[in-house]
Amino acid sequence: MTDTLTAPAPTDADVLTIRRPDDWHVHLRDGEMLNFCADYTARQFARAIVMPNLVPPITTEAMGAAYRDRILAALPEGRAFEPLMTAYLTDTIDPDEVARGFQSGVFTACKLYPANATTNSASGVSDVKKIWPVLDKMQSIDMPLLVHGEVVSADIDIFDREAVFLEQVLGPVMKAFPRLRVVLEHITTEDSVRFVEQGPETIAATITAHHLRIDRNDMFKGGIRPHAYCLPVAKRRHHREALRKAAVSGNPKFFLGTDSAPHQRSDKESACGCAGIFSAPVALESYAKTFEEMGALDRLEGFASEFGPRFYQLPMNEGQITLRRKSQPIPELLTADGIEIVPFHAGEAVAWVFEG
Repeated sequence: MTDTLTAPAPTDADVLTIRRPDDWHVHLRDGEMLNFCADYTARQFARAIVMPNLVPPITTEAMGAAYRDRILAALPEGRAFEPLMTAYLTDTIDPDEVARGFQSGVFTACKLYPANATTNSASGVSDVKKIWPVLDKMQSIDMPLLVHGEVVSADIDIFDREAVFLEQVLGPVMKAFPRLRVVLEHITTEDSVRFVEQGPETIAATITAHHLRIDRNDMFKGGIRPHAYCLPVAKRRHHREALRKAAVSGNPKFFLGTDSAPHQRSDKESACGCAGIFSAPVALESYAKTFEEMGALDRLEGFASEFGPRFYQLPMNEGQITLRRKSQPIPELLTADGIEIVPFHAGEAVAWVFEG
């Protein structure tokens, strides 16, 4: 008689069920790239704050509504997903247009890109005082400001630009507009962790999956590694450790924002080496890996599903999702219709599988 080997039955420790999460910072792009990547986000998250840095940028209510329609059209039929649109702040944007978009429900927030700080930010703000009237209007209607927190001065080292931004830009903005709700997005430094922790209740921060896993050494392992290059750029290891501690702390000022940002492989592996990491295909699996390493899986639900809605003053999602402990190999390359993208964790195996 031959014995039959069967897999052990899963235990409670092998299954993680949490309230359906949201992604409070994502790039879905447009056109064929939107069609390629939108459902990677929508399958895991109920809602997502969608970045407005298209060409041309999203600066009017009509543009925001049209982009939202394109996102929904790119999803499989029946997919339940709500894109939360943002307005791209420029030096000359109309405060009343921003307010109309917010009050109609098209815009959830406004995004501040310092001019030329990152991908498609050439139309961004050259001097924050030029948008003082917009910020005053936003404060009066309680519309959140989302911030790419880097200065762009050539004389400031790229690894110091986030810390300098806190001192030179964000600190004065918050002093001038004390009731303005601000999200410091995709933080990368211990300085930002302290700034948020010590700041008023009007300040919060998103933390990406990749900044919890990589530091600046990862860009140079065995040569230049363009798929580990993002903006803000990954910093020293002690900054990464500060982010990990903040993410698992249970402090509601820190919540999930992937900053998933797809680029064609040819654009990453080029003289340009475009900034961005496509983490959407394995976002929750990657966060779960970090939280498990930190002995804090029980705190993932707050970080992923509860703290963001509270800060944005939106209802929490009713449904649930399940992650199962199971080794999952991540492909080296994702392809479709002439698009080739290297995903985060490419060629690795992650220990959790998203089951929906």
